[in-house]
Amino acid sequence: MSGEPVRLTVGATEVAEYVLDPALDARHGPRPYLHPVRTLGGTVVTDALPADHVWHLGASLAVQDVDGSNLWGGRTYVRDVGYTWRDDHGVIAHTGDVERSPGRYAHDLQWRDRAGGVLLTERRWLTASMVAPGAWRLELESVLVAPDDREIRLGSPATNGRPGGAGYGGFFWRAAADGEPAVFTADAAGEETVNGSAAPWLALTGAGSGGGAYTLVFTGLGRDDRWFVRTGMYPGVCVAFAFDSPALVPAGGSRHGRYRVWVADGTLDRDGVGALVTTVP
Repeated sequence: MSGEPVRLTVGATEVAEYVLDPALDARHGPRPYLHPVRTLGGTVVTDALPADHVWHLGASLAVQDVDGSNLWGGRTYVRDVGYTWRDDHGVIAHTGDVERSPGRYAHDLQWRDRAGGVLLTERRWLTASMVAPGAWRLELESVLVAPDDREIRLGSPATNGRPGGAGYGGFFWRAAADGEPAVFTADAAGEETVNGSAAPWLALTGAGSGGGAYTLVFTGLGRDDRWFVRTGMYPGVCVAFAFDSPALVPAGGSRHGRYRVWVADGTLDRDGVGALVTTVP
């Protein structure tokens, strides 16, 4: 890694490290990412560079098809061909600090193609705050802006022809879990049911490698976004921008997202999750 990570704290407790400029192979989708993220009790709830999908980097923004550039990492899904290694990997690059304090950080970024051309510019804010005993909340806000003379298409393996609900790409969280975690919304449970849904919130409960139980609660779907969820193959949750159809950032226009993740010690049920997400602030 190059440079020191940004360290987010809640009170006196460090809850997350944010790596700004990882020294990674281009095929792994270099981009800023959060890892490790911890509960207040110290349980690590993210995974980075796992052997099964080396390009999964904790919690990050990443899209596999940004106007033909792979900013996710790994093989690219090609219609009627399948996953293929291609020389199409770009980078999401930190370009400058905007604000820095113990519980808040903001910076500017560029989403670049393999030749260094700028596909999108971004301003991103991250905030960590206490919400309840044993729980804190991460908020990541992002504004993506397209060039004045060009619309930018955001796609996924699903929009490029892969079946099976593989519409990933967006705000993605690769969780750390010992065994298969449980996933549920207010009215559904299980990977097959919640994948592709548009529920207002989604919860994942599991145990870290040290045995500590945790609950993650996600909100932040935009109008056409969907949840992409995996628990069997690996533990991951994504606010998917292009789950079943491409998303467009119009020329000179922007795409705004605000993603919130409640990070709690212990295993919460639906009632506990409902109480958590309505906690002020």
